[in-house]
Amino acid sequence: MTSQTTYHIIEVDGLNIFYREAGAPNNPTILLLHGFPTSSHMFRNLIVALADRFHLIAPDYPGFGNSSMPKVDEFDYTFDRLAEVMEKFTEAVGLSKYSLYVMDYGAPIGFRLATKHPERVEALIVQNGNAYEEGLNEFWEPIKAYWRDRSSENTDKLRQLLTLDATKWQYTHGVRNPQVISPDNWIIDQHFLDRPGNNDIQLALFDSYGSNPPLYPQWQEYFRTYQPPTLVVWGKNDFIFPAEGAHPYQRDLKNIEFHLLDTGHFALEEDLDAIANHIRRFLADHTKQITQL
Repeated sequence: MTSQTTYHIIEVDGLNIFYREAGAPNNPTILLLHGFPTSSHMFRNLIVALADRFHLIAPDYPGFGNSSMPKVDEFDYTFDRLAEVMEKFTEAVGLSKYSLYVMDYGAPIGFRLATKHPERVEALIVQNGNAYEEGLNEFWEPIKAYWRDRSSENTDKLRQLLTLDATKWQYTHGVRNPQVISPDNWIIDQHFLDRPGNNDIQLALFDSYGSNPPLYPQWQEYFRTYQPPTLVVWGKNDFIFPAEGAHPYQRDLKNIEFHLLDTGHFALEEDLDAIANHIRRFLADHTKQITQL
């Protein structure tokens, strides 16, 4: 495997799971778990930036990107089920040890993997991914209302989050310089959101996100017990996952490096170089397999 990105599909539980891969497999592996409403596309530049020293794998979840998109009556679109598919994906591609990069939806998926198989996780890289009640602020109020009552009124409010304007806003809100954010991001994401049936998938996952806060104490106990080396690289201007959700990681993790970046939700779009450099140095300093890099 060279530093050039390659593109693959592997069957997991009858689903075609698309993934990007780069770097030599004998190098330390980073498993990259994407957020909403994007896909492994969000990691395209980070993969290139790190592939000379790391083995990187970035899958698309069912219903996202280029992976299979069964309808909601054909697949259980819950975070438990997505984590199960991702667990089987890691086993299908032969990942027994990896550092885990989690962002947005990647956090509840990745932390389910970590708590089930702590022996597999060498380090955590957390970028705007929540594990604390403090991180569910104003943005989440309409979603919390949907958890309580899936009325047509509450549903319509969430459908607004699936529009092109909302997708573009996720990429541009809170950034220093909107002119450096490629419109390809929201055009590509919106293409996948606009597929027939995908709105129903996203609404099901909005509802299932309510299963995550009850697991926060379990994830926090994992942090305290296993103390995985953790790098936090967080866009501090993110309205969806604000910095209030970043700081509590420092309560539970002793071996932590913490960076708030002056950017928004999709921090890689504006601060790729800074994040890549932090990852290189942090993993070299804090994981046993990488001491010679």
